Amino acid sequence: MGATFSITGNAEILQIAESVAREKGIGRESVIEAMANAIEIAGRRKYGHEQNIKAEIDNKTGEIKLFRSREVVEVVENPGAQITLADAKFTKKDAALGDFIVEPLPPIEFGRVTAQTAKQVIVQKVRDAERERQFEDYKDKIGEIVSGMVKRVEYGNATVDLMGRAEATLRREETIPREAFKQNDRIRAYIMDVRREKKGPQIFLSRTHPQFMAKLFAQEVPEIYDGIITVKAVARDPGSRAKIAVQSRDSGIDPVGSCVGVRGARVQAVVNELQGEKIDIIQWSEDPASFVVNALAPAEVTKIVLDEDKTKIEVVVPDDQLSLAIGRRGQNVRLASQLIGWNIDVLTEEEESKRRTEEFQTLSNLFIEGLNVEDVIAHLLVTEGFHKVEEVAFVPVEDLAAIEGFSEEVARELKTRATEYLEKQSTLLEQKWRELGIDESLLKLPGMTPEIMVELGRQEIKAVEDFAGLSRDEFAEMVPLSGKKDEEIDQMIMAARENSGWFPEENK
Repeated sequence: MGATFSITGNAEILQIAESVAREKGIGRESVIEAMANAIEIAGRRKYGHEQNIKAEIDNKTGEIKLFRSREVVEVVENPGAQITLADAKFTKKDAALGDFIVEPLPPIEFGRVTAQTAKQVIVQKVRDAERERQFEDYKDKIGEIVSGMVKRVEYGNATVDLMGRAEATLRREETIPREAFKQNDRIRAYIMDVRREKKGPQIFLSRTHPQFMAKLFAQEVPEIYDGIITVKAVARDPGSRAKIAVQSRDSGIDPVGSCVGVRGARVQAVVNELQGEKIDIIQWSEDPASFVVNALAPAEVTKIVLDEDKTKIEVVVPDDQLSLAIGRRGQNVRLASQLIGWNIDVLTEEEESKRRTEEFQTLSNLFIEGLNVEDVIAHLLVTEGFHKVEEVAFVPVEDLAAIEGFSEEVARELKTRATEYLEKQSTLLEQKWRELGIDESLLKLPGMTPEIMVELGRQEIKAVEDFAGLSRDEFAEMVPLSGKKDEEIDQMIMAARENSGWFPEENK
């Protein structure tokens, strides 16, 4: 607005408003409103700060009108803002309590001090309007890429001028490792957040956000911009390596090849922007097994075991592929895990074989000891998929008898021994939880078993009230082998809380 600001005539007010509005990119009405506020402050300086001064500026002529507004009351406590009903009737015959009497005041002569005060108010109001405009401009641009110029750098945090429209902050932790910006550097970044704060709207940028890379591909690959190819997932180790999963809506278009481009031109443009970050472009698949095979490339995968309840995938690779599958410092498997949203365990064929052998022997020993049978029978049960004595106790006789080498008589004997084993175990477990002093009511919770009760009792969870105070993670840590799904654990805990009176009757 310049240091020569002054108000000498109506026409100049409109000229100043037009000039400021153009310079700051805000509405002319906002500037005129700010000027009116400044004139009101100047009016209170002249007529008294207790006065309720109002100012109006004509949008067409620039004429300034100054008024004093006073409320009609029975007893005057503030003469500058209130007037008695009797006095009000001199100005307005039909005045009533609660009305406002508006009286014109003589125009103000703007001296040096008054003009300077008005200027400060106008500058502040214009700055507020400018900040509001910035917030409105950028609040809907979260998730977009913007270009700008580094204005200053302090302790690694860069202030970025967004083409004169606003300023944004690129924090040090949101920059790619080893990249350093200096004043006047051109920069592209991802708008991560826009917040309204006391000091004005704050725009936060990022160059490490996974979606920054996705948006860069959208700029380089027309098929992504047009919606033919979709970026389904992104995982990044900024400045080092990244994985991006893509899918094509058109079976005739190869999503991976389109993102790579002729002679790698498209992907190379993104790599250059990301300071040489190595990018694996992967074909997305709805099938987690196929997706994890693609995500772990270039390592070969020979076997996959899915645990959907725990969103866990066990991957078996040849012995010579282990380091390739895991990657340097576990980077490859970590990024693959982030990409597909499942936990991934990588085993060599030798490790997998050894573990399976150990599991087979453990289960066999369970049946040998529990059912008092020979190795051959125990091995047959494990081979047929039996993992617990309970399964033998409750499976139909004909199913057991159908196992090669088993007769109906053997099947009945196995079921009898299994039932006796479970009854004996139940008696022993009841004895244990009673010795631990566990309240019997705990057993009435849905999904509770004597085995779980004993484990909880050993960790001083002995009543429904104790159990109600647990979180899902605490329960899983106390009883890691419970076999309970997350929703089952939640149901148990909620039942305990209801029984303990955590929720008022009217909220049930």
